[in-house]
Formats: sequence, C-alpha cells, structure tokens
Amino acid sequence: MIPVGLVLEPAPPESANAVDDLVARAQHAADAGLASLWLPQMYDIDALTALALIGRQVREVTLGTAVTTIHSRHPITMSSMAKTAQAAVGGRLVLGLGTGHRATVEQRYGYRFDRPAQRMREYLAALLPLLRDEEVSYRGQTVTADTAGWPTRVPGSTPPPVLLAALGPLMLRVAGEAAAGTITWLAGPRTIAGHVTPAITAASGPRPAPQIVASLPVCLTSEHDAARDRAAAALAFYANVPSYRAILDREGVRSPAEVALVGTERDIEHAISRLADAGVTHFAANTAMFTTPEEKARTIAFLGSL
Repeated sequence: MIPVGLVLEPAPPESANAVDDLVARAQHAADAGLASLWLPQMYDIDALTALALIGRQVREVTLGTAVTTIHSRHPITMSSMAKTAQAAVGGRLVLGLGTGHRATVEQRYGYRFDRPAQRMREYLAALLPLLRDEEVSYRGQTVTADTAGWPTRVPGSTPPPVLLAALGPLMLRVAGEAAAGTITWLAGPRTIAGHVTPAITAASGPRPAPQIVASLPVCLTSEHDAARDRAAAALAFYANVPSYRAILDREGVRSPAEVALVGTERDIEHAISRLADAGVTHFAANTAMFTTPEEKARTIAFLGSL
C-alpha cells in the first residue's frame, strides 16, 4: 500500500480561531495514522504559514501545499516563505506549486494567463537555486529575480521537494524535467496510467523517478448512492474548468463524482491499489464538500489504518 495522506479543510466560519482549528484537526489526522497532511492555498488562510505552525506541534507527518499558485508570489518571496516553513517543520515540507487557471489568474489577480508552462519553467529557474540557498540573477521572458549581493540562506532549512500541479503535456514535461514530480486533482487511474505516468517519466530521463501524488475525493459510507449524488452537486463546477474537463474526458467520465472514491472499506482500498498500479506514489484523500461529519470521521480513521 502506498502512503496515504489527507487534504485539510479550511476552518469553518464559526471557528473561534482558524489556526487553532487547523492544528487540532491536523493532530487528529496524524494520531489516526495518516502519512501526510496537505493544505490548498485559497484566499483566506496562508497555507505555508499554517503548515509551519502545524509542524511545530504535529510531529513526523509530511506537510505539503496542494497547491500554492505562482502568480500570488514572486519566486524570491516564495523561497523565503518555503525555507522559513521548512526550518519550522524540520525538513518535512513538500512545496506544491501550480499556475492556477485562466479565470482565477485574470479575474482574481489581474495578470495575463499566457504561456503557463513557460512561466512555470522560468519560475522554477529562479526558485530552485534560491531554495538551495544560492544567489540568483535571472531574467526570463515572464520572470525576473535578482538577489545578487544579498544572502538567501535560512539556517535550519533544506531544499523541499517541489511538485507541480501538472495535467497537460507541456506542464508534465516541465514537472519531469525540472521538478520532483506532480500532484494531481481529479485524475483517475486511467488518466494516470495512460497519460500522467508515461509523460512525466519520459520527461524525467535519468533523473530520480518522479513522485506522483494523486488527490481525489473520498467518502467511506454505506449510503453509496446518496454520497455520489452529494459529490455530483458539490464538485460539478470542476467539470466547467477547461483543464479538469480535459482530464475527465480523458478518464471517460462526465462528472467529477465518477472519479471520487465512494463506498466500503474494501471499495476504497481497492481503488487506492488501482492508483498505485497506475504509478501513483502517494495518495492524498480529500473528504471536503460532500461527506457528512460521521462519514468524514469514519473515512479518516480507515485511511489512517492503511
């Protein structure tokens, strides 16, 4: 069985303190036996800051961003934040990065969403040396970063593995050639076996075998049909995002709910085994959006037992 982790949900609006809430739920997941904990970067809590705080209290588990978008932070800023978090958690950080999507980047940040694979490649050309405590003087077509003459070292930090949210062929090539691997969302076993694994493995060449972290919705339940219906409603908007629509089409499904892991203990364990056979090296379960509190507790306990 491959390592199994959990994507942490944001604190509910009624929470008295978002960080206290996250730390408590992270500790609960770690105590259940989960191998890793992941935080997405949205528009509320900062994922890297939160992971640094979680890691000071929750020991041993891997901690990763899934993912932080590169448009929200310059490479110098991203490096400073990642290295500070890495020092705080004692070397357990995995830095998941993504380019986001056209609507998000252009509407929310006001940047042009053009040449995303080139932007990511140039971003890594600036970021990776900084994560190794090197000075950088880089000027690309989409990214400029210059720390010449200034120290970049953060004592206690080590370079974290960098994973890319890569679904298309160009981004998978960047992930294989320049990063440590990929982290996917809504990619099922057919897509991973026939598209993601061969593309990123070919691109990695003689480098170490790439990590393939797959994240999918999960619900351990005896009410299979009801859970599928809730998943269909909660995840429907992903079907209209072009990159996810392409992956769902490649998987041969109409709705994101069809790639969710829903069912009994045996069903979920079998589904994770299929992902491992497809090339996945680490699974990150997402129990948000459509599981009841009882289903969520049952799911986390079972995933921890694996």
